Amino acid sequence: MSGRGGAGESPARTSTGDGPAAPDTAAPGTPEAEGDRHGATANAADAPGGSEAEDGTAPGTAGAEDGTAPGGSEAADGTPGGSETENGTAPGTAGAEDGTAPGGSEAADGTPGGSETENGTTPGGSEAADGAPGGSEAADGAPGGSEAADGTPGGSEAADGTAPGTAGAEGATGSDEAAQPALSEAEAELAAQKIERERIARRKAERQGPVDAGAKLSGKAADLLAAVRAVESGEKPSPVYFDEAPTSPRKPATAPAAPPAPARPAPAAPSAAGIEDVRAVLARGGAPEALAGPAATALGEGAAEQLAHDPWRLLAVAGVRPTQADGFARALLGAEAGPGDERRATALVGWLLEQAALKGHTALDAPTLESALTQYGVPDPAESLEQAIGEGAVLVFHEPLGPPVAEGEEQPVRVLVGLEGYALAEESLADGLARLANTFNDPADWEKAASGAGPGADLVRAVSGHGLVTHTGGEAARAEPLALLTAARDLGLRVCLAAHAPAPGAVTVAGLLSGTQGPGRDADGQFAVDLLVVLDAPQLDVETAAALVESVPDGARLVLSGDPGVLGSAGPGRVFGDVLAARACPQLVSRTPDPGPIGELVSGIGIGELNQVDAPGKEVVIVPVRDAGEAVHRTVQLVAESVPRAFGIPADSVQVITPGHGGSAGTRALNAALKERLNPGPGRFGGFDPGDRVVHVPSPGRAEPGRVVSADAQGLHLDAAGARIVVPKEQVDSQVRHGWAVTAHQAVGARWPAVVVVLPGDAAQALSRDWVYSAFGRAERHLSVVHGVDQALPRAVAEVLPKPRTTRLTGLLRALVAAAQDQPE
Repeated sequence: MSGRGGAGESPARTSTGDGPAAPDTAAPGTPEAEGDRHGATANAADAPGGSEAEDGTAPGTAGAEDGTAPGGSEAADGTPGGSETENGTAPGTAGAEDGTAPGGSEAADGTPGGSETENGTTPGGSEAADGAPGGSEAADGAPGGSEAADGTPGGSEAADGTAPGTAGAEGATGSDEAAQPALSEAEAELAAQKIERERIARRKAERQGPVDAGAKLSGKAADLLAAVRAVESGEKPSPVYFDEAPTSPRKPATAPAAPPAPARPAPAAPSAAGIEDVRAVLARGGAPEALAGPAATALGEGAAEQLAHDPWRLLAVAGVRPTQADGFARALLGAEAGPGDERRATALVGWLLEQAALKGHTALDAPTLESALTQYGVPDPAESLEQAIGEGAVLVFHEPLGPPVAEGEEQPVRVLVGLEGYALAEESLADGLARLANTFNDPADWEKAASGAGPGADLVRAVSGHGLVTHTGGEAARAEPLALLTAARDLGLRVCLAAHAPAPGAVTVAGLLSGTQGPGRDADGQFAVDLLVVLDAPQLDVETAAALVESVPDGARLVLSGDPGVLGSAGPGRVFGDVLAARACPQLVSRTPDPGPIGELVSGIGIGELNQVDAPGKEVVIVPVRDAGEAVHRTVQLVAESVPRAFGIPADSVQVITPGHGGSAGTRALNAALKERLNPGPGRFGGFDPGDRVVHVPSPGRAEPGRVVSADAQGLHLDAAGARIVVPKEQVDSQVRHGWAVTAHQAVGARWPAVVVVLPGDAAQALSRDWVYSAFGRAERHLSVVHGVDQALPRAVAEVLPKPRTTRLTGLLRALVAAAQDQPE
């Protein structure tokens, strides 16, 4: 990984895995692919998919009997004087006396029980065996314990924390209550993003047509760029949809230092009469009446009439699957509801693209969509896709392949299909980046500033002559953007530092967009800044990035900084990677290495090597385990006793990271065990007690650590980095989980003095190079690896690369750069 390096230690031995990585050949959104991200195989909720025996032990284990605690402070039985694994090997290297790797061999299929998915999402909700809505079976193989799109706990849960289609789920009906509380910070953020989308739409309307990657859209496609379809109301943020902000616009602040203006009231929830009408249609079709509220919210005005005329519109409700919608349609339409119904095909096209967005795609190529439609029984996929395009349900794009051809020759193109919301965001983002690259103001005396910027001198010089700059590097390289900010501030410029997660001296991207943090907005709704530096840029999804860039004024400079080796954004898009690939601006690669054994280990992982590193201070320790039960026991022992005693790091500063929420050693099981040891209590506040460590997920893409303070009629009171947050009681189930153990997606952007990474045997298929890189890189002083996946770990590091995402941003940026170069001076 660029920007990472050792600290003077030379690697001892290297261990790389044998055996092929399982390729991902299924089309996104198809039954084969759903739930299969990060190499995770689909399985029933929370149940290990064959990698663990009935007694809870991993089959074929051959690990060392006595995996020890770090620092030589405690052995497996809790007695002092234990040591590191007998030969001090790195994860995945041979360590047991018989030559096998600690932790035992991988199971036959290695299927994880509840693994985290590629972008932290899991498509859809529960499904009954007969296909009728409201069942409890994992739909189409969706893993029941996977992480949701934003890191929301329990990926198979609906936005309110209940399984979609489960009758009687509290809060799932959308509620008939008319009163709406004042907007929370999360709702304000979403409202601010809605403002930006509206401004984006206005800017688009002023142009002759949408930007294409080298070619104009057809007239019909150009006419289809319309308002983004609303899929969620403002009552609760959805963990899976990213198309539309659910709240009304917020008045921008008028001065940089002024506090944000109060938000306007949220839009009223669907009327009681409207919900009742939807409930009646659902009842006629045999669907759970609990879907009435979500359906009325997703479909908007006339929802009942829409469903009666087109039952497949039910697919617009988060968590509803095609087989459920088919059963509903058969009940309403009878024999008329055939697999070739035009309404069904159009709805399926939109649903497949929404499922693809959950995996990070902003578009899909036409053959992939047609293949997926075939697997859902559509008789003529090509004709159905043309029909959906003609009706304006989706947009079509022609992306040139290869270099430009000579005049008169036909340019090969790739036909992409996407939803207008993501298309609009991607095009606006490309426009905004090009605008900043070409409108920056000349500097005052940047060379003088660079001379005093130390490690950030090269970055200062790059920014002095360019309005848009990218910067890549590891954790230590973050000092370079900080030096840039200091230099710019000394020049009298207005500066702002934004990060994905709370960080010293930085605002969060979410807080900046919502107006609750940062410099505020001017009368035009733009940030009052001359230089904006965004850390953790790989975590930007396309809609967030579009809103952010649109808010940066002409003449200001933007620096996107991050580590390309970490996990990608929870939402759709590959913003940072696409900007780097387009080579549309200067790219600074940091030469600052991450220090110490942990830095050396993570640097090797970044280039596909799982090296053994010298760790004289027990900075890296491997704890082999034979089954999930032992993994949980060792983890609790490490957090509560071994790490605090050996390193003086309190338990509150030790973070546990594991691949998924479900399974015998997922976040749920680990958090239950850690709570019992560290903060036992009856859970009298919705399962929580004062002092509990939690993760709050207020909106898509955000996972904020906090601690429970109290609870009352208003809701659960949390302390998050010194800020008091009140989570309404009806949202606690969907937004708050215990936080002693989290997934890697929830941990990205933050670091802790000590980290315990738990790799139970059933997590083997969930591992990939970027997952391991991200998880191990969260540790500052000490890393313990509770290791039960045998050679799956080095194999993942060497062979399992991040799954590609289909996006348009790179092509759009390249086209804009080429167009700018062709213009006369």
